[in-house]
Order: sequence, then structure tokens, then C-alpha cells
Amino acid sequence: MPYDTLVERRDYSLTGPSAALAIERGLASAEWYHSEVPRKVMKDLMQRRDGPAIRDTLIWLALLGLSAWGGIAFWGTWACVPFWAVYGVLYGSVCDSRWHECGHGTAFRTGWMNDVVYHIASFMVMRNPVSWRWSHARHHTDTIIVGRDAEIAFMHPTSIVLAVLHFIGVADIWQWMKVLVRNAAGNLTPDERNYIPEAEAQKAIFWARVHLAIYALTLAAAVYTRSILPFMLIGAPRIYGTWHMFMTGMIQHGGLAEDVLDHRLNSRTCLMNPVSRWIYWNMNYHIEHHMFPMVPYHALPRLHALIRDDLPAPCPSIPAAFAEMVPAILRQRHENGYFLKKSLPPTARPYREELHQTIPDRAGLRE
Repeated sequence: MPYDTLVERRDYSLTGPSAALAIERGLASAEWYHSEVPRKVMKDLMQRRDGPAIRDTLIWLALLGLSAWGGIAFWGTWACVPFWAVYGVLYGSVCDSRWHECGHGTAFRTGWMNDVVYHIASFMVMRNPVSWRWSHARHHTDTIIVGRDAEIAFMHPTSIVLAVLHFIGVADIWQWMKVLVRNAAGNLTPDERNYIPEAEAQKAIFWARVHLAIYALTLAAAVYTRSILPFMLIGAPRIYGTWHMFMTGMIQHGGLAEDVLDHRLNSRTCLMNPVSRWIYWNMNYHIEHHMFPMVPYHALPRLHALIRDDLPAPCPSIPAAFAEMVPAILRQRHENGYFLKKSLPPTARPYREELHQTIPDRAGLRE
């Protein structure tokens, strides 16, 4: 295929032909490959604890408070810039991992603690807490299954411009503000109704209205004080502080396979520095998380150590992950069916890839 010709865009909607094909091929709510872990060991790994999440949440809130104080105290001088830079990442990126883990209900052992942090983080990341809870449940049931997964970040052919813009959050915040406004008006799309139970629809509408009311109060405070400070505290960090969220989020599945039932083919584990791991709450162990989503974030390093001989080698760093992902994404724009297939160690069981080979025009397995 000529390099200047893009592949035909697939149908990623949840109510179109791809959805019907996924069901026909047995890819919807299917049985996934799992590495073998003894039952007793898995039971121990799945133990929920309040301690680690309470510690990390108190650190998060303390750092948010200190950085906000510094930004306000030095407002109007260059000295405020580093404080707002830190506040931006704590608001615009840390929120994503806290939303994610608390949505799974695994961060804390105590249920209401998960719910409180989940709602705070959902607001920060500009996601409807009801619709995204169900969307993410579908993402785990049908990970990167076209026509079933509502959270596929790289839709072929991937828009490189849009992917880059995500790092500064402008396009992203506009997109999700439109979703909140639409939901607040009582409108759920056919795709949303595909994964949100009917009994939950009114809750999704209610929480969209709550989120918009907070933004309206922030706007009123900005007008009253004739200052953008209220937006520096609420809203704006979702633009300039979101870069770490997308830097880590892109490598979860970027350049890997669609329409397979083996997370080793469609998810990526990446070793990271301690700061990024704290911000990301160990979601860099992403194959492990998808195989066993009920294992809390603080136990994922132990899980990785147990099953790493059955997994492709992890990327040794964030730059290394981008170095293997970006060429694959660029190639996917011009080569139908291409994905990066990483080698397994000799100790691993073979990939489960037979269902991928049954999908029309997606049969090319390439190294």
C-alpha cells in the first residue's frame, strides 16, 4: 500500500456493523487468556487495604493544598509558576489514576472512601462518574474489541494532530465539556445507552448537572473577583496539567492488537520511575491489571513478579515505550491489520490469537 494512502477508517461505534461482527465472532463478553496464579496466592493479592490508599490520598491532598497556596501567595510574579505547574499535574493527571482505581473499588477496603475519591477525581478529570464507571466495566470485559469497547484511544487511522493536542488538553476539555452539557440536558447517545443500564441513566444526568453547577459557580467567582484565580484552581489544570495522564495513558494499548482475547497482545507493561508510578498508581503494570483487574494497585508489582515469565518483556522506560509505539501507530495508518507483536519468553504459553485470525481483513500477524 502506498505510504501516502491511509487505511479505511473502521467503524468504532457500539451500535454499528463492527458491534454485530464482534458478537458473531464470539469476541463479546468472551473468555480471556490468563496467566496461571495459584488460588491461594491470588486470594492474598486481591486483599483490599485502606492503609496504602489513605496514605497516598493524604499526600495527594497535602501537595494539592501546598501548591495551591504557593500559586495564590505568589500570584502576579514568576515565582507562582512552579507552584501552578505542580498543582496542574496533581489536579490534571493524578486524578485519572485515582478515578480509575476507586472506580474498580480496589483502592480502599472501605467502600465509601472509594466513592468519595472516585467522585472528586471524576470531576477533576471531567468524566461523568456514572457513565464512565459503566464504560470502563465494558473496557475490561471487551478490551480493544472494535464495536464493543468505548474507550479505544487509537482509532485507525489515528489522527496524529489530535494525539499531540491531547497533551495540552485543549481538544480534550472541549470534547468532555460538550459531553457534560449534553448529559446535563438529559441526552445520552446510543453508544452510552449501549453500556449504561437503563436504571443508571438518570444518575448520569444528575451528576452531569452537579459538575456543570460547580463550573458555573467557578465562573461566577471569577467574574465577582475579576480574576482568573478561581479557574486556576478549578478547570484550567485539566488543560495544562494533563500531559502526564496522556503520556502514560497512550502507552497502555497504543500500536498493539485489536480484536484479540489475550491481553499480552493488546496491552503494554512499562517500567517507570517512582514519581510517575505514584502519579499513575502502578497502572504501568497494565497487562497484569487487565488480566486481574481486582488486584489492588499496591499489589501489582508483586503480581508482575509472579507472572512476568509468561509475559512479553516490559518496556524498560517511558521513552522506550514511545520508541516502540510511535512507529507502530504510524504504520497502522497505512497498513491495514498491522500491530506490534512482541516476543514472548521461552517460559511463556503461546499467544491466544486464533480468534484474531477469523476477523476479515485483520488476519495479518506481523512481527
